[in-house]
Amino acid sequence: MPSETKEALREAPAPAMDDTRPVSQPKASLRVLLVEDDANDAELVIRALQDAGFETTHQVADTREAFTLQIHKAPYDVILADYSLPQWQGLESIDVLREQGLDIPVILVTGSLGEVRAVECIKRGAADYVLKDHLTRLPLIVRSALEERRLRQEHRRAQEELLRSNRDLEQFAYVASHDLQEPLRMVAIFTQMLAERFRGKLDEESERYMGFVVEGATRMQGMIEDLLTFSRLGRGGIQRAAIDCEEVLRKALGNLAGAIQESGATVSHQPLPVVVADAALLLQLLQNLIGNAIKFRSAEPPKIDVSACQEAHEWVFAVRDNGIGISPEYAESIFVIFRRLHTRQEYPGNGLGLAICKKVVEQHGGRIWVESQPGEGSTFKFSLPRHPSASESEGDRGEEA
Repeated sequence: MPSETKEALREAPAPAMDDTRPVSQPKASLRVLLVEDDANDAELVIRALQDAGFETTHQVADTREAFTLQIHKAPYDVILADYSLPQWQGLESIDVLREQGLDIPVILVTGSLGEVRAVECIKRGAADYVLKDHLTRLPLIVRSALEERRLRQEHRRAQEELLRSNRDLEQFAYVASHDLQEPLRMVAIFTQMLAERFRGKLDEESERYMGFVVEGATRMQGMIEDLLTFSRLGRGGIQRAAIDCEEVLRKALGNLAGAIQESGATVSHQPLPVVVADAALLLQLLQNLIGNAIKFRSAEPPKIDVSACQEAHEWVFAVRDNGIGISPEYAESIFVIFRRLHTRQEYPGNGLGLAICKKVVEQHGGRIWVESQPGEGSTFKFSLPRHPSASESEGDRGEEA
């Protein structure tokens, strides 16, 4: 055999052996708090989880006091609660977790549970339930509950990140618009002074160019001021209180008295509720919507109606007009800051009014939208959450009426 071949054989690795032995998968760690008064049932529950591949550590609590104490001793992944115990109901563990601000899925493990009671438990906040004679379903239910909690936590983190990003953007808008005010004011003033100084001394084309400069500087100054107003909204926090919307509407109409008289507008309203809101922001909201209805009017004098109706857990307000209307394709974009559908020659303004309305409504936890067709008027609607204090106040006023 040639020496080169011998050398190659010596260096060649040995053939791998066919190892068909199963590879053990790492067990999932699971911290369980059992709300249970029967030691045998507790053992069966833990064994069902261990047989399914969970590596469990657990504690047992059979009273509300013991449960409240245990949830602060360790970070549990899941609560497995018997529905009915001698001293309390396992379902009450959900209330304790809410009081303590903890997000731990609660799964009811019980001997029997009717369909009506099961639905009630899910509505109360239970992740799911399993009967004690069907414990083979428990691991699947636990995995599902843990996945739902993971998704909730990811959603919560995304919401917090979005809020932080929005705060940063608002801070940037505030600083930028505030710091731009002074140099822009100087540009506008000196541009106007130059225009006055050389009035009649320039040729027609130069006069026209100077007019463009003055107009542009003035318009930019107005936009910066509007941006500063927008960025200031809610910076000091929402000052919530029980507010009579009819009183807010009266103030808004008083502020718009000149525009109403000039346009020949008539403004009617249905009975309006008492809501929990920031009075100044709610005033700005109604004033902007009514002012828009007056501004974007048709050939006929504006007719505006303000109403509100109760839907589920919110009040839905409507500001209806007989104006020029809006094409449905622009129903969302009109709420974008500085978005305009018409030229400034047709309708004055910087396109900030509806963006302010949207921000005010969202700061109160509501939503805003428009229902409209070109030439058929518009109905702007916004919702505000109902609060018990407002409902009570509204009830008192209704009895007086």
